[in-house]
Amino acid sequence: MKFTNTIAFLLAGATTVFASPTAFPTDDFDLEARTDHSQAIEAILTPRTAEAAPLAKGYALATPPGIPSASAARTLLNGLTVGSPGSMTGYSRDLFRHWIIIQGNCDAREMVLRRDGTGVNVNNACQPTSGSWYSPYDGVTVTVSSSVDIDHMIPLANAWISGASGWSASRRQAFANDLSIPQLWAVTASSNRSKGDRSPDQWSPPRAAFRCTYARSWIQVKSSYNLRITSAEKTALTSMLNTC
Repeated sequence: MKFTNTIAFLLAGATTVFASPTAFPTDDFDLEARTDHSQAIEAILTPRTAEAAPLAKGYALATPPGIPSASAARTLLNGLTVGSPGSMTGYSRDLFRHWIIIQGNCDAREMVLRRDGTGVNVNNACQPTSGSWYSPYDGVTVTVSSSVDIDHMIPLANAWISGASGWSASRRQAFANDLSIPQLWAVTASSNRSKGDRSPDQWSPPRAAFRCTYARSWIQVKSSYNLRITSAEKTALTSMLNTC
C-alpha cells in the first residue's frame, strides 16, 4: 500500500525530497479515531510548543503529536479497561516489526530523530550527520545521534501483556512505528535502559517536571490501541496527572 500523495519538504540546513512512501498497514485497525499518518509526517518539521520547563536557547524538546490535556487524559484513563496482565508466553520483539521505512530512505527511527532534534542535517541515507537532541525523560542534551534511543512510550512487552498478543502482525507493526500519537520518543540510552519494559507503577521519568506529560502520553497510546491497564498502573497514572 502506498500513500496517495507524494510528500516533499525541506530540512533546515539541507534539502531532501521524499517520494512514494511506505504506508502503515491498516487491516484490523481502527482508523476513525486516529490522526492520518501523512499529517503526522508533514508535522515532523513543524515547530511545536514545548510543555515543560524552558530550555537553553537552541535546544528543542521532543514533542510527538496527539498528547491530550490533563483533563482529557483523565477522561481517557477512566475509559480504559482495568485487569490483570496477560502472559509473556510467546513474546518476541521480532513480532513487532519496528523501524520500517516511512518516507523515501527514512525509517521510523530516523523520522523521530529529525522531528525531535535541533539543527538536524542528514545524508542521502537519511542518517543524521549533525544535530542535538534533548531527552525529556532526564533533561540531558545529546549531540551524537547514535547515543539517542527511540523509546516506545508503551514498551512492546507491556503492549503484549496488555492485549497485543492477540493482534495481527500488521497491527503490531503499526503500533511499533506509530508517528501519529505520542508513542515514539527520542531519549538518552541510559533513561531508556532504566525504564526497560516497566509500567508507570514501576518506573517514572527521573525528571519530575515531565511526569505529567509522560502520564498523558501513556494514557493516550493505551487508549488509541485499546490496551488494558492494571489497577496499580491506574493509581500511578492518576498520581502523575495530579502533578499537572
